[in-house]
Amino acid sequence: MVIKRSFFLFVGVLVLLASCTTVPFGSSKRAEPKVALVLGGGSAKGFAHVGVLRVLEKEKIPIHMIVGTSVGSLIGGIYASNPDSFQLEWAAFKIARGDILDYSITSSKMGPVQGARLEAFVEQNAKVRLVEATKIPFYPVATDLNTGETVTLEKGSLAKAVHASSAIPGIFVPVTFGNRTLVDGGVTSNIACDVARAKGANVIIAVNLQKDVRDTDITSVIDVIAQSISIMMHVNTRSKLAQADVIIEPDTKGISMFDFSQKKTLMEEGMKAAQTAMPRIKALTGK
Repeated sequence: MVIKRSFFLFVGVLVLLASCTTVPFGSSKRAEPKVALVLGGGSAKGFAHVGVLRVLEKEKIPIHMIVGTSVGSLIGGIYASNPDSFQLEWAAFKIARGDILDYSITSSKMGPVQGARLEAFVEQNAKVRLVEATKIPFYPVATDLNTGETVTLEKGSLAKAVHASSAIPGIFVPVTFGNRTLVDGGVTSNIACDVARAKGANVIIAVNLQKDVRDTDITSVIDVIAQSISIMMHVNTRSKLAQADVIIEPDTKGISMFDFSQKKTLMEEGMKAAQTAMPRIKALTGK
């Protein structure tokens, strides 16, 4: 009788153990990290973002969300709609200064650039029309001109959201989006790591284009405004970068914000900076 009880007790223990999913002693199953790519502003310097994305794609680094400010929203939005670095690079090489800056002497007193061409460029090159329809979740960042708030645009026209995020004050006419009047996100949050963290990211890869803001080729009022904004973004970036797990800083070599002649150089610098950061990225993502 004692033997029978012992036998059934032993069988019961085996069944119980077999039904458990306990991780073996000494091992730990780590959840897959949620990776955010945060792309900062810098106008023409944004061609470096293309090089960064090319390397991340080549190394098969997962990107679970993209947060973009200013040109970071332009590059990030097009890539998020169709994650293909070759197509992105092709679109980037086609872009000219006139595709972004549609100056008009009869334009609004709020700025000489309307931004219609910028929206048209996004519509021609993005594979979706709405922010919420991108293949990779995408969060463009703008600034509310009336309240000073940082605004994350999660729904609505992708082209208009990118336009709002990129509307440099004093150059672009502010953008009406819903019930807000918006300008460039770089005014308040050039590298919005806090947005990525709030959306659940636990690995944040930030791309900073404003490490070097030197520019000795300032010859117009537009250059003055652009360089002033660049300096401002450089200063407000420091606190945001403290929240990043990896910081990629391409060498922009003092290239001005509206110099579209350095595309290849900037893409190459983006690739170099991403390759330098790759050991750290792989360690954090388990790749």
